[in-house]
Amino acid sequence: MKLAAVADKTPEQVQAAYTITKDVAYGADKAQTFDLYLFADAPKRHTKNYTIVFLHGGGYYLSDKAQEERYIRPYLKKGVTVVNLNYRLKKGIPVATEDLTLALNFLRAHSDAYPLNLERVVLTGFSAGAHIGSLVAVTANDPTYPHPLAAGIRIAGVVNFSGPVGGLDVVETVFMNHPVPVMKAIGLALFPETTGYAPKEVTRQYEPLTYFDPQDPPFFIWHGGQDDQVPPVTFERFVGLLQQNQHKNTVLFVPEGHHSPTASELEEAYKRIFQFLDKK
Repeated sequence: MKLAAVADKTPEQVQAAYTITKDVAYGADKAQTFDLYLFADAPKRHTKNYTIVFLHGGGYYLSDKAQEERYIRPYLKKGVTVVNLNYRLKKGIPVATEDLTLALNFLRAHSDAYPLNLERVVLTGFSAGAHIGSLVAVTANDPTYPHPLAAGIRIAGVVNFSGPVGGLDVVETVFMNHPVPVMKAIGLALFPETTGYAPKEVTRQYEPLTYFDPQDPPFFIWHGGQDDQVPPVTFERFVGLLQQNQHKNTVLFVPEGHHSPTASELEEAYKRIFQFLDKK
């Protein structure tokens, strides 16, 4: 069974096929919640029984899981289980990143209540959320990483839309020097424990590039050549490593693309994403 060949469900069929649980708390902070879209027939998908975990963008500073549902809708149309995750905002990259691990470990500890396939987890997101998912994926096999995933959780793949994978110092500079006040506030809050620019030895700890190795999960990366928030230059080294194994990884570079994909760019991307997942 190929996901790419599965006919899209109508909104009515999606509503009938899923058990939807909103605002499940996985931590004490009010921001630590997720929405679960549990597909009734997921176990019948066997190797394509993925659990998609999506994280929204917003510079680790703003936005909400409800604001970027266009990224999870294609999975729901295909009948794939989805966890749409919120995480703590305005507390910096380290705290936001830790929340994904906390949520996954919560789901593992409460598997009786939430019967998900945690051995086929696909981490995905847009912008900041994509960065968080990418970092957790590449550190899953690193015993030195301070926030380990619980036993029984396996990351089967990553789908990254415009999420930083290297050059966090470049991204920080873009935001810190931005003329729009909220963008500058985002830059100042990326590493709140530092004053001004974070030292390179700090930013490197949160770059997926730092931890990359051939045993990491397969990656699908979408990034735009006109991205003015996460500059294309910050992708170059990581993408070069991915392209050493083009059967495993997929890079979708859109020369005229901006930070956020258009509706048509997103539609084309999901055609490629389901082909990517069908190879796994």
